[in-house]
Amino acid sequence: MVMPCYNEEATIAESMGRVLASPWVNELVVVDDCSTDRSREIITAIDDDRVRVVAHEVNQGKGAALRTGFKSATGPFVIVQDADLEYDPNDWDHLMAPLVDGLADVVFGSRFLSGRPHRVLYYWHSVGNKILTTVSNAFTNLNLTDMETCYKAFRKEVLDTIDIEEDRFGFEPEVTAKVAAGGWRIYEVGISYSGRTYEEGKKIGWRDGVRAFVCILRYSPLGIAVRRRLDLR
Repeated sequence: MVMPCYNEEATIAESMGRVLASPWVNELVVVDDCSTDRSREIITAIDDDRVRVVAHEVNQGKGAALRTGFKSATGPFVIVQDADLEYDPNDWDHLMAPLVDGLADVVFGSRFLSGRPHRVLYYWHSVGNKILTTVSNAFTNLNLTDMETCYKAFRKEVLDTIDIEEDRFGFEPEVTAKVAAGGWRIYEVGISYSGRTYEEGKKIGWRDGVRAFVCILRYSPLGIAVRRRLDLR
């Protein structure tokens, strides 16, 4: 499991505790992305042989933290788990089933498929998510319901074929485009979601939404074909 962390002192200990309580975890790689609060102190104080901590000395963003974490992970499967408490490791049974059963190479956990509990928050965030997912689907020829979800589980061999270029939240459309281009088997399962407010520490903003559109055009098979046709870099 790979957990990127930046200034999550309020939630990191509980988030790691939930992850380490799961029977699925043999390894937890926590990448501290140069936190300026007590996050790194809290992470390094947790005494568990399954935890490996990697520290960035300069803040680079979620995508960069995941790039570092993926290189450090050694297990056959990798789940992305944020350091906040929005996503529940109790959903991993559903997330991992298609991988363990040999049906999938990548599994997306959709916040829009399940009847599981969801905290009610920002309407325009949900609209933006659906627009981005629709555009991503149009350019990748997938039929996902939640491209922007944190919960993505991979066979390690899939990640070994992908060069993550985006440093921030552009990771989500980039990795979606690249697994689509790779022809990997993709499944989607329903998950619960306990979203947080900006006052509680939510970091993604409208600029990340704009960047997501750019990433769809830059990394998707159709976007690459269009740019080549127009002789664009």
